[in-house]
Amino acid sequence: MTRLVNRDRSLEELERDRWSASSGGEIRLMATVRELRRKPIGGLTVEDMRLLIRQDVGLAYLLPLAVEVLRVDPLAEGDMYEGDLLAAVLTRSAEVWSESPALERDVRLIASELADVPPALKREVENFLAL
Repeated sequence: MTRLVNRDRSLEELERDRWSASSGGEIRLMATVRELRRKPIGGLTVEDMRLLIRQDVGLAYLLPLAVEVLRVDPLAEGDMYEGDLLAAVLTRSAEVWSESPALERDVRLIASELADVPPALKREVENFLAL
């Protein structure tokens, strides 16, 4: 499901779900996720989206944004490797895609049109297209 969203709002605002303050003992990854949930989604970088999508956070809002990026640059890169945003998107569960069939079609098209798949991404593309 693609929805028009106010990109000046954060995931916390969009989902109407404010996470409680950290108890101070959380790992750095979760502290980063907590911080990114407070950032306006229009200001999220490719790396921010990659990280949140990998953690299954805010998918209803972030997958459509990620697909927008991937349409322009299928191998958009966060901090890990070329195509890491696409890898994060491709590895979401079948349940996620059953809730967003139009978005799944868009991602299938993007993945199937990749001319030269980087080795780090090859398995994820093949697995997604085999679903």
